[in-house]
Amino acid sequence: MDFFQQQDLARRNTRVMVILYLIAVAGVVLAVDLVLAVAYLNIAELRFRPGTGPVAMLHAVPRGLYLWGALGTVGVIFSASLVQMLQLVQGGRAVAEMVGARAISRDTSDPLEKRLLNIVEEMAIASGVRVPQAYVMDGESGINAFAAGYDVSNAIVAVTRGTLETLSRDELQGVIGHEFSHILNGDMWLNIKMIGVLSGIVFIGGIGSFLMRTVRSSDDNKSAGGIFLLGLALFLVGYVGTFFARLIKAAVSRQREFLADASSVQFTRNPDGIAGALDQIRASGRGALIANRYAEDMSHMYFGQGISVWMGGLFDTHPPIDERISRVRPGFQASRYRQARAAAEPEASAVEGVGAASGFAGAPAPDGQRASDKGAAWGRSAGESAKLVGTLDAGKVDFAARLIARLPFELRSAMNETQGACAVMVASLLAPKQEVLEAQLAAVRALGQDPLAERARSLMPLIARLGRGFDLMLVDLSLPSIKAGTDADRRDLLAALEAVIHADRRVSLHEFVVLTLVKTQLAPRAKPGAVKTKPLAALRAEVVLALSLIAYAGRKPGADPALDREVEAAFAAGAAVAGVADARLTPKSEFSLDAAGTALANLMTVAPLAKAILVKALFAVVSADGTIRLMEAELMRLIGAVLDCPLPPLIEDIDPATLEG
Repeated sequence: MDFFQQQDLARRNTRVMVILYLIAVAGVVLAVDLVLAVAYLNIAELRFRPGTGPVAMLHAVPRGLYLWGALGTVGVIFSASLVQMLQLVQGGRAVAEMVGARAISRDTSDPLEKRLLNIVEEMAIASGVRVPQAYVMDGESGINAFAAGYDVSNAIVAVTRGTLETLSRDELQGVIGHEFSHILNGDMWLNIKMIGVLSGIVFIGGIGSFLMRTVRSSDDNKSAGGIFLLGLALFLVGYVGTFFARLIKAAVSRQREFLADASSVQFTRNPDGIAGALDQIRASGRGALIANRYAEDMSHMYFGQGISVWMGGLFDTHPPIDERISRVRPGFQASRYRQARAAAEPEASAVEGVGAASGFAGAPAPDGQRASDKGAAWGRSAGESAKLVGTLDAGKVDFAARLIARLPFELRSAMNETQGACAVMVASLLAPKQEVLEAQLAAVRALGQDPLAERARSLMPLIARLGRGFDLMLVDLSLPSIKAGTDADRRDLLAALEAVIHADRRVSLHEFVVLTLVKTQLAPRAKPGAVKTKPLAALRAEVVLALSLIAYAGRKPGADPALDREVEAAFAAGAAVAGVADARLTPKSEFSLDAAGTALANLMTVAPLAKAILVKALFAVVSADGTIRLMEAELMRLIGAVLDCPLPPLIEDIDPATLEG
């Protein structure tokens, strides 16, 4: 099952959850009405003939009491769910803050936290996902983790302090690989929805618990008994909600955990990593248990079983650890593994050693050949290429680690704080020609951003030496610090990028890629969790514009009739796949930065399976000549990022250090 099918399955699982939720609401309503009926019969002191059955007694209760009880219960449940969903409108960040997790600073001095950041960055770059913000739950000694967010571009990853202090790097990488599977497969969207929706059906039980706690601290003995009985009744009613909530979470999430474990092995090519992490949970006295008050609400989101439940085989949100280990590592021998496993402390040379082995020589590009024109043979069909979306493997993780290891220390330090990250973005767009460079910096100064202009000037030589193969990675590694800044910081950055791009009165495809990616990542998100259901036919104009954009990438039509025919043939190949075979290539004179950006934003509303057709059509354009150019790869990854269809690095055969701009 590929990325698009997994996304569609996650949406369909929402329907299952809604059906089970309505059944749960009905169960809670019946329980409340039963309590009200018993209370009425006791208070009214009705007389019944000897032998009158309970059904007849319940029929004696006024129907209006049942009706108002049902309406009140439904109102309370829906209101509690609505309030919780509004509290989680910010997605992953809201979930992390709800459980008291702390955002890890990118310039942290804690070696365990640095190791986590390195692993998260490597997997993000390798998969095409925007780098998630990492969090740590300092008060939790159990071994656990979770990922949260409404989409792949705004996810967070959180781990417990016990995870950091107990697991080796390979084991931690296995856990993070598991969480990245949830990010890529659409599980996060469903998981956050479940928190909000299920909070309503357990809310009544929470009221009962509160009333019983209130009685214990009350000095009024006269009313204490009645309040306690009311609280006990609500608590028992609420347990009906808890029963259904646990049943729903177990039904939806258990098989997804098996899939995430298998994906972790695929991502890391190391089954001992995920198996070892699970074994450490088994060996630890604390296990994976979470002490936070929201442990019940979030039990379906964690890496391991975060709560102890009665009738675990029925209500556990996670499969048994032994079964999970046997699936990813048949024949796993715990005693032998524990004797040989590495310690949790990171080795000082662990990251530096990767860069030394990268083999990047920095040879210059062939004379007269632009970096964007460099390419590699592309042996995949359009359909096979589309299946790359949402994939991650160990080879790409190693590739990403080598890229990151080549970054100069000064550049890495700059990206770790907001102002420095903004300067990196501006510096990445500065022209090599001195006169154009001065005009660009003057445009930034005209906005009153002199410090930004000077810092960008100082960073430009470092970026220029890296080459074009690093461009998107620089954006990805800078975005977390930029997002952590203020609204004013983000507005100033976008204004500076616009000024730099328009200083020479032309917009290159590379400039379009960087600006569009930054804009889409910093723009306010659409309604969280909004279902995307539009067919491609409803966005014909946008599809044609996107296909035309890819057709022009890396080519210069107009100079050679053969190139014109090549562009038209590539467009026609994509148009046929997209179902718009009668469409015509958009003339370059009709392109504009705003129109292209708007078209991509509109295409975000396409349904998951329709997106698969769109991505396949775009790859049909790219692969029409049997090669993929750097600019085509860069543009495809941009479109993937905007559409929440993450693409891994597409050109690994070309040494990124040789791609001089």
